[in-house]
Amino acid sequence: MRKKEMVAMLLAGGQGSRLGILTSYVAKPAVAFGGKYRIIDFALSNCINSGIDTVGILTQYQPLQLNRHIGIGIPWDLDRNYGGATLLPPYISSESGDWYTGTANAIYQNMSFIDYYNPEYVIILGGDHIYKMDYEMMLNYHKQNNADVTISVYKVPLEEAHEFGILNTEDGRKIIEFEEKPANPKSDLASMGIYIFNWSTLKSALKIMEETHENSDFGKHILPYLLEKGANLIAYEFDGFWKDVGTLEAYWQANMELIDLVPEFNLYEPYWKIYTKNEIQPPQFLGPDSNVETCILGDGVEIEGQVYNSVIGSNVMIGKNTIIRDSIIMSSTIIKDNAVIERSIISEGCIIDENVVMGVGDNTINVEFPKIYWSGLTVIGERTYIPEGIKIGKNCSLYGNFTKEEFTDGILESGTNLLAKGGEL
Repeated sequence: MRKKEMVAMLLAGGQGSRLGILTSYVAKPAVAFGGKYRIIDFALSNCINSGIDTVGILTQYQPLQLNRHIGIGIPWDLDRNYGGATLLPPYISSESGDWYTGTANAIYQNMSFIDYYNPEYVIILGGDHIYKMDYEMMLNYHKQNNADVTISVYKVPLEEAHEFGILNTEDGRKIIEFEEKPANPKSDLASMGIYIFNWSTLKSALKIMEETHENSDFGKHILPYLLEKGANLIAYEFDGFWKDVGTLEAYWQANMELIDLVPEFNLYEPYWKIYTKNEIQPPQFLGPDSNVETCILGDGVEIEGQVYNSVIGSNVMIGKNTIIRDSIIMSSTIIKDNAVIERSIISEGCIIDENVVMGVGDNTINVEFPKIYWSGLTVIGERTYIPEGIKIGKNCSLYGNFTKEEFTDGILESGTNLLAKGGEL
């Protein structure tokens, strides 16, 4: 078998708990985005657009929908006889076996996959960011600087730097220190979680760190270890669009930015396409009394009501006299007649019955999950049914197949939750 110059390892097993009910049954990289895509599509599309044709996709948490979406990699031209897309769940061998307990541990458990292709370089990617990036340019930079490790960095406001892994450099290039979410950051260069390693360097570090850390992690263990050993770590500054959609507000905002008249993140560039698995759907249909303004509409959408400043997924049905504003409605959801939906996120396969009002009232922060539901967004988990005439406030989360009797006086007050068994965060 011929040697691959670089193999990509895509970490797609995270829960994404800050997305609340959206990721209770779906891995974060499989969450819908932009009415057509899933979050993982961006990293996969970057790979094939960059000439990387061998991608190991490490899955763990709630992988079913992610596995169905990726399949054998056909939409990204990753269905190859040698290379292509390979799903890598945790496994048990005769010697050992365990869940992935850290980002580096996940790669350690799949070293045999990488060794099979005998690459010179390995690129480590996350599956939960929205961006376009040419990894080949980063690899060229890695070679030019004779680096052992190249880390892609993004300038963030200094007041937000404490939320990221921060790299301190000499001359803005050679990394001299790595701080994981420092209280008093010395730099505004945030790690994007994209690393190119010489495979020999990474392989050695993984083995050593695994002996001392069962939950070995790149930011906490591998990078500090290599710095201490005097390895040549180089920062590669990325100045394009990059969005961490790790919170509900960031996820909602990233979707809303797509429908700006001149969006900062352009999904329509022919030279850098974002590929995805496309379901076979009929054309869109807008009824005679409908009104749609500043929206993204997926295939197979049927709209009889009014939709403003929203992202609507495929196969969504919106009834007569229904009004939707500033919301994300995911695929195969039905919203019946005379409903009002304000600043809400409704997951896939939901049914919202007639005369439901959602996302109104005061902006009380969620009592049980204040760090998740605080920005006024109300979120409905997948395959949820909301009965006729129910009124739901802001900063609420709901999951389940409900009856009217489960709502006090037909109302769910702002800042509260209604979660059926199994819907816990």
